Amino acid sequence: MSERDFSGLKILVVEDEAMISMMIEDMLLDHGVDVVGPAGGVAQAMKLLDAAALDGALLDVNLGGEKSFPVADALAAKGVPIVFTTGYGEAGVIGRYPDARTLQKPFVAADLIEALSYFQHRG
Repeated sequence: MSERDFSGLKILVVEDEAMISMMIEDMLLDHGVDVVGPAGGVAQAMKLLDAAALDGALLDVNLGGEKSFPVADALAAKGVPIVFTTGYGEAGVIGRYPDARTLQKPFVAADLIEALSYFQHRG
């Protein structure tokens, strides 16, 4: 377990798979992150965008057949850094969101911690 503390970071989690969502939430909470959500789809995520001043967002690219790009567009307009989580590679993400990072599924806790460091250094 990492000794790194990310207390105070507010991270939006958008993930449609319940088990993956719980795993991500647990890892974030273990490192002091304030989790916003999780949201299972675009409509639910859009409702959470103004819930708190966000330091970052973890967005699953494919949410039960819909893409998370509308959420990413809204976050990008607010200057909120994004890390996409995907099992399909970076195609379609990097060209559209050159400042975003990606986490290839399945990922381990160390990969998620690296994403938190990205958010922390951007804030």
